[in-house]
Amino acid sequence: MALETTLLVKVGVILDMNTTVGKMGLECIKMALSDFYASHGYYKTKLILHTRDSKGNVVDAARAPQDLLNNVEVKAIIGPQQSTQANFVINLGNNSKIPIISFSATNPSLTSLRSAYFIRATLNDSAQLEALTSIVKAFGWREIVPIYVDNEFGEGIIPYLTDLLQDINARIPYRSVIHPFASDEEIVAELYKLKSMPTRVFIVHMQIPLGTRLFKKVEEVGMMSKGYVWIMTNGMTNLLSLMDPLVIDSLQGVLGVKPHVPKSKRYEEFTVRWNSKHKHEMELNIFGLWAYDAATALARATENSDHQNFNNLSQVLSTSTSFRGLSGEFHIVNGQLQSSTFQIVNVQGEGEIGIGFWTRENGFLRRLSVKNMSKYNISKDNLKPVIWPGEITSVPKGWVTTSNGKKLRIGVPSTTFFPELVEVIRDSSKNLSTVKGYCIDVFNAVMEILPYSVPYEFIPFQKPNGESAGSYNDLTYQVYLENYDAVVGDVTILANRSSYVDFTLPYAESGVRLLVPLKEKKKNAWIFLRPLTWQLWLTSGCCFLGIGLVILILENRNTSGSQQICRSFWSTFTHIVHSNKEEVVNNVTKFVVIIWCFVVLILTQSYTASLSSMLTVQQLKPSITDIHELIKSGQGVAYHKNSFVLGLLEQLKVPKSQMKTFRTPADLHTALQNGSVAGLFDEIPYLNLFRAKSCSKYTLVEPTSKADGFGFVFPRGSPLVSDVSRAILEVTEGEKMRQIEKKWFGEGSCADTSSSTSNYSKNLGLGSFWGLFLVVGIASMLALIVSLGLFLFEKRRALINYFLNRSKVLATNEKNTEDESSNTTVVPRSGTGNLAHTRRWQSLPLDQKYISPSEEESSRKYRKLKSL
Repeated sequence: MALETTLLVKVGVILDMNTTVGKMGLECIKMALSDFYASHGYYKTKLILHTRDSKGNVVDAARAPQDLLNNVEVKAIIGPQQSTQANFVINLGNNSKIPIISFSATNPSLTSLRSAYFIRATLNDSAQLEALTSIVKAFGWREIVPIYVDNEFGEGIIPYLTDLLQDINARIPYRSVIHPFASDEEIVAELYKLKSMPTRVFIVHMQIPLGTRLFKKVEEVGMMSKGYVWIMTNGMTNLLSLMDPLVIDSLQGVLGVKPHVPKSKRYEEFTVRWNSKHKHEMELNIFGLWAYDAATALARATENSDHQNFNNLSQVLSTSTSFRGLSGEFHIVNGQLQSSTFQIVNVQGEGEIGIGFWTRENGFLRRLSVKNMSKYNISKDNLKPVIWPGEITSVPKGWVTTSNGKKLRIGVPSTTFFPELVEVIRDSSKNLSTVKGYCIDVFNAVMEILPYSVPYEFIPFQKPNGESAGSYNDLTYQVYLENYDAVVGDVTILANRSSYVDFTLPYAESGVRLLVPLKEKKKNAWIFLRPLTWQLWLTSGCCFLGIGLVILILENRNTSGSQQICRSFWSTFTHIVHSNKEEVVNNVTKFVVIIWCFVVLILTQSYTASLSSMLTVQQLKPSITDIHELIKSGQGVAYHKNSFVLGLLEQLKVPKSQMKTFRTPADLHTALQNGSVAGLFDEIPYLNLFRAKSCSKYTLVEPTSKADGFGFVFPRGSPLVSDVSRAILEVTEGEKMRQIEKKWFGEGSCADTSSSTSNYSKNLGLGSFWGLFLVVGIASMLALIVSLGLFLFEKRRALINYFLNRSKVLATNEKNTEDESSNTTVVPRSGTGNLAHTRRWQSLPLDQKYISPSEEESSRKYRKLKSL
């Protein structure tokens, strides 16, 4: 394409020419355009650069674009270099409707301008914060202090950082803001202030000039030592290669986050060209790569835009820019360069060592070549080992209890209903108070097993005259107000309290129940029926009748039917009372009787034992079955003063006239016994303490209202919470907890009688004896089967003859039928017919006679009478 047909497009460049980034950026822009047009000679457009020096200040940075727009009539501006210079230039571009392209203004607040003409060809500072907070979460730090420069660049990320830290349950206890032109003395004073605080994790967000001065002073004041954690944002990490070796020495052990630049052939070739030309002047870094890609993107967009006036150049840049540049995938979305991969480095020796990568898809990765696309993981095990400040390899805890010898101020309730839990003993003469009790001993045991020393002192929550200074809610709120560093006592974990403080895991039993007196159950005249349920009584009666029927069948004596039935059932009954005098002849019957005796023995012994217990043991039952019955009865209900159970009673709509509190357990005991109140509605630890000395007089009834038990109180985000919670588990699972409970609550505790009292009249049921009745049934059936088999075996000959005779008679009847049909004379069977015929019939052999059943029965009765 001929040169005269090429459209020259004027582009302004505003950079700080006295800085390394400015010089490098301009050179990379020139190389980018030279490379691009060398390979795209057919393009109809070509960018012509007009450079202006902003001299590192806002005034010159504001004058430069006005000159470029008014006098040069540029169609786009690359720059300015700093975020503090960008606001005015962006507004100017918005008014002039020309794109402003910056490869180094990283302040997130620039996005809030919402200019359609601002193209950020660099990463927003907030893009790195997810990777940064993932590091904080992976190593378990709970408090972080940001140190940032007091300008737009420094302040831009703080709101985003605060939100992300809250999402991982970490907090910012203090913000360290340093003026861009602060003196060394001012920096040292701020560092000593930080050193006096317990937090040991710091995130530094500032640019090279101030950052290098800061870290030199950090080393001087002894804060680059064991226990400290320093993390740099990409504002410094991107330019580590430009730092003086003396500065690198002061950064040993520091972590840093920066965008990942993938290696490519094109990148390597460009690096070789750069080093051959500028090796001794400046070293290439990520800002130079972004400047190169930004110029390339502008050249491509200019060619694809409207060549008449380039009004749509900004739109083309914002929506259609995507290619693989020197910095990697160069993709602009809504005017913002996109990136999802950051490298995590550790300063060691003469430079940085990569310890891993972070991506939005996978979390931490040691190598990008090994990806798990289905799982996001930010475990520190996915990173290479880190050398921390002080040349240690163990992960710093991130905080210390005190750095100036101060003790933790532990608030305790001054008065409690049960002194076994917490008791404050005041010595007025010495104006001193000592604290003791179950809760105090548990806290002391927990703090003893922490892997570090925590000095602390107990401070009663009371007025100068010794009276309580408020309720448990008031005491808990003192931690939020920072009047106490923690609270120890019988403080229940509640949702409303956890909104402004943090609780450890509970160390005492949880739940709220109703304690009521026990009363004796009245006996009645039909108690002899109670040992067995009606199902068992019915089954036993049916079994009695069944066994009698079996004996009736088996013992077939020469007695009348009514006599045989009476004998059978009498024999069955006499075996129940062990006085049987009836003779049992049949061996099979004896087998059934033995089984029956076994069943009778078990039933009678069980019945006797149960009835004896009912008649001799005192049977108790609760006076009230649940809180709802108590409310309906109109009787009084007691509760622990200053306890949250008052709110539960109000939720249950208990009238205030029924609610009562008492000063001492003795007063409450008297009121329960004389009927002034019907029950005590309170937390289970209190109830167990109250009835420990009189287990037989009180019981707990259902249901149980949920509560999380007693816990220790700490400020929100306190790093002590997780360590103390783990120590609580060790104490509660070990022998130490049993020793503390024995010391304050005695050798034993009352068993939970709620289940036994609710089932005080429980009797014996069929479920306990169905196996016995099954055995009896099987034995009876077997006896009947065996008896029937023996009978058939003994009568086998008679049965065979009977069936043979029967078949002959049937044959004779068939023959007689045939004779009748042929008018022949037939021998009469019976009656008063012809005598000759009768005699002839009598003379017939037996096997030829037919005797009807009625005739056979008459003959049998005649023979019986004759024998008599």
